[in-house]
Amino acid sequence: MDLCLFIPCLVDNFFPEIGLACAETLERAGFGVHYPDGQTCCGQPAYNAGHWDDARRVARNFLRVFAGREVIVAPSGSCVSMVRNHYGRLFEGYPAELALAERVGRRTFEFTEFLVKVAGVTDFGASFHGKVTVHESCHLKRELGVGLEPRILLEKVEGLELVEMEDPDRCCGFGGTFSLKFDAVSAAMARRKAENIEASGADAAVVLDPGCIMQIKGYLSRRGSRVKVLHPAQILAGDAKSST
Repeated sequence: MDLCLFIPCLVDNFFPEIGLACAETLERAGFGVHYPDGQTCCGQPAYNAGHWDDARRVARNFLRVFAGREVIVAPSGSCVSMVRNHYGRLFEGYPAELALAERVGRRTFEFTEFLVKVAGVTDFGASFHGKVTVHESCHLKRELGVGLEPRILLEKVEGLELVEMEDPDRCCGFGGTFSLKFDAVSAAMARRKAENIEASGADAAVVLDPGCIMQIKGYLSRRGSRVKVLHPAQILAGDAKSST
């Protein structure tokens, strides 16, 4: 299988360790992992801001880079949703590019979705001694329908106790530029999410979208919280230290 890793902007610039953990985990699953040169953004920021001409230019580059690839895997539900669910709208009136976008979209998967639903690999021999709760990111849950997949993977981790927070699918308040335009509302939403995470008794919160990681990790840090914020790949690759 020709498996390519798409690394979104926030992972590339702020959380490169997540990209490395994804590559290591996919290799442990038996896949050769390729990182195509020339990849940049999926176009979601410009698309959400209403700058569709700019978004199309960026999306065209994505399609060019990944057009001939069999499978594309990304550690971001929102970026995968952009490609799979929103390129169709973005390329309305552009028949050739629309057809290509639909083909590429069918081959693009979020990291945990790919491991569980496509690869069928759920046990990586990982260990993490502590309690872990899962935050369900908005695009991941509502647009991709991914919710059980990270839990299936975490349940196989030795020493890990999975605990549920209240309202795991409630938004953390990031929303890209939403957090800048409506900072007070965003902060209130982050506070509620942080309180729910801490109330669960978790030692770590697993978060699957880099924007949510940035929001939740930042707010917990400002609270002086002991709770770690991790992408599941970091646990599966053995890159995350246990709570003990």
